Amino acid sequence: MSDVRLVVVGAAGRMGRMLIAAAGETKGVALTGAVVSPNSLVLGEDAGLLVGRPANGVRLSADAAAALATADVAIDFSTPATTVAAAGLAAAQGVAHVIGTTGFSSDDLAALAVAAERVPVVRSGNMSLGVNLLAVLVERAAEALGPAWDIEIVEMHHRMKVDAPSGTALLLGEAAARGREVSLAEHSARARDGLTGARREGDIGFASLRGGTVVGEHSVIFAGAGERIELAHRAEDRGIFARGAIAAALWTRGRPAGLYSMADVLGLAGA
Repeated sequence: MSDVRLVVVGAAGRMGRMLIAAAGETKGVALTGAVVSPNSLVLGEDAGLLVGRPANGVRLSADAAAALATADVAIDFSTPATTVAAAGLAAAQGVAHVIGTTGFSSDDLAALAVAAERVPVVRSGNMSLGVNLLAVLVERAAEALGPAWDIEIVEMHHRMKVDAPSGTALLLGEAAARGREVSLAEHSARARDGLTGARREGDIGFASLRGGTVVGEHSVIFAGAGERIELAHRAEDRGIFARGAIAAALWTRGRPAGLYSMADVLGLAGA
């Protein structure tokens, strides 16, 4: 079977560079394109040299449409606006799309859903195997314990992260909400400050910490009367996200159009 032809969108970013490096080390994957902003300082550079590897002949380009024309699948860790634009281009060209971007608005998510009517789209706030297993456990715990147990999600990331709560925290919040069969939007508590009053039963709370070089730490706390359960994941190497994204890219081959999650990729959907 031929290699899966891969384009990295957001190639100049931290995750983009890790994806370029990981693609070069993964059997069955051929990097054919790397997309960056038109204003990027590395525009035109060789993607291999960018990540400290031998030159691979793939030049960093701002022409997403041209890059996608050579691809089977795109992996995208960029910005919401860039990802939505890339989703439209990928769908028009029959290219699967693996999305690790976070911070989407409801309109952005609607646009991604439209793209998923034409091609496979895998979107996750976190591409790690461990985090997606954690989400399954959170959903099961929320279902079993019920609203009498308060749920608080605490996350910490490096000082440069620009969105909060993190995409992973929201992924875990959605898992808890599914377990309780409620809408997270209607049962979400954020940004507590001052005289907030007593905690509302059934809320799923979020707290975001930022500092240093923390890759990502997430804890889901179930607090009951006289007892507490904590489920946690700590990322020690950002490479777990790149490896998971590439696994998702390989998984899309031959899949029908649709909006998928990492739980689908890992066979955990509905577990």
